[in-house]
Amino acid sequence: MSETQTLQAQQLTRQFKDTVVPHPGVYDIDPKHSSVEFVARHLMITKVRGRLNDVSGSIQIAEVPEESSVEVTIGAASVHTGEEQRDSHLRSGDFFDVETHPTWTFKSTSVEHAGDNAWKVTGDLTIRGTTRQVVLDTEFDGANQTPWGSNAIGFSAATEIDREDFGLTYNMVLETGGVMMGKKVRIELNVEAVSHQAEDAQAS
Repeated sequence: MSETQTLQAQQLTRQFKDTVVPHPGVYDIDPKHSSVEFVARHLMITKVRGRLNDVSGSIQIAEVPEESSVEVTIGAASVHTGEEQRDSHLRSGDFFDVETHPTWTFKSTSVEHAGDNAWKVTGDLTIRGTTRQVVLDTEFDGANQTPWGSNAIGFSAATEIDREDFGLTYNMVLETGGVMMGKKVRIELNVEAVSHQAEDAQAS
């Protein structure tokens, strides 16, 4: 990164309580540069990773960062694990039931600074019509200007859920003992969001 690029990145952030945070504003999640992935145990011996490609929402950065908020909507039918038969099964009534519950949502209820670039974002996660409170372990990954003049910020976050808490109870008992799928699922997010103000300035 050149000195000019470094200076531009610094101008898009600010210091708050000895940590770097974005400037206040509303930032729209960029679906082309954001991802939601999940990891689940299979056959009790390995892990299968999947991805949900349809993600949208907004991040409201407040003057006081702990007063910030985020809302995310995920299209359940966009699941992709690299195996079409498995993806079709995940979309079915055994799992996501996308015809009845086409979207997952997350809406934050509190934000807490956890040291350095780390934050705890607590909120309501809704999957298959069931809502449970989860905590996202979140990191602010920085800010920069896109080649098109928009201001962008990046976050990564992760949480672990028990899928049965959301009605995802389908499983198979193995003849050799144990079950086909584990109950615990790790959800990982990598989010790039673009400022409303930057878009307005570019359009004017």
